[in-house]
Amino acid sequence: MHPILKQLIEPYAPKTIEDYTNSLKETIQHLALLGLWRNKFYEHAALYGGTALRIFYGLNRFSEDLDFSLLKSDEGFSLEPHCTAIEKELASVGLESHVRIKQKSQDSTIESAFIKANTIKNFIAIDVGQDVTDLLPKTHHLKIKFELDHNPPYKLDTEVKTLLIPIPFQVRLVSVPDLFAGKVHAVLCRSWKTRIKGRDFYDFVWHVAHKHLINLKGLSLRMQQTGHLEPGVFLTKKDLGEALNKRFAAIDFKQAKQDVAPFIKDSQELSLWSVDFFKELIPQIVCC
Repeated sequence: MHPILKQLIEPYAPKTIEDYTNSLKETIQHLALLGLWRNKFYEHAALYGGTALRIFYGLNRFSEDLDFSLLKSDEGFSLEPHCTAIEKELASVGLESHVRIKQKSQDSTIESAFIKANTIKNFIAIDVGQDVTDLLPKTHHLKIKFELDHNPPYKLDTEVKTLLIPIPFQVRLVSVPDLFAGKVHAVLCRSWKTRIKGRDFYDFVWHVAHKHLINLKGLSLRMQQTGHLEPGVFLTKKDLGEALNKRFAAIDFKQAKQDVAPFIKDSQELSLWSVDFFKELIPQIVCC
């Protein structure tokens, strides 16, 4: 195993196929962030979403995607050269990957790409035993979605944080109040085609538990941009509480728990999930 991979994988102490899969995904994310730093990506964009919370703030669940927002609107910005930088970084430690941009629809502000990696080949690179690799088909691939919002709804507050492995490098992040605003927007406004994304609700609980402030104006601007609020209308704390009450009452929390369970180690974290449990959290939200 490449010494950098050893350094990144060992803290997970993986034992099961799920452990190895999650630790490999997070290692790929970590190295992708490094490749983007080398390519000056953070001069233009900031990381947000579950991966930002997981890697930099200690969120206790695995995250699948890399979500970014440009610091200012720029429809001409392209992910293409940065995809190449990610492939190069992963290859430097013996991981095989392909990063491909997905064709963007004309009315979308989101540019998407996928980091695709053959699971067995990369399991071999991190010294996973044959007893584990034999459980997977040879064509099995890991996929990590890489998304960039070209048109942020307002000027996001950001900060820079440092990672020390495999070398010291820095990542620009969306600030916590804006991260919380983005998460509450997902809780209130995300539409699910087949399955509730319980990870949104898990992160909501995490933000409340850590007494994070929420940028209520930023949330309002996000909801205006997506058509969930009329232009010029801004939520009050009372409005937010009423909207969350209504949303929680409509959620099947059994389905929500099933979605998030594979991404956490202690399922008892979810044992209290119910409409009443989530409604009890609303008064604890602090706005800024």
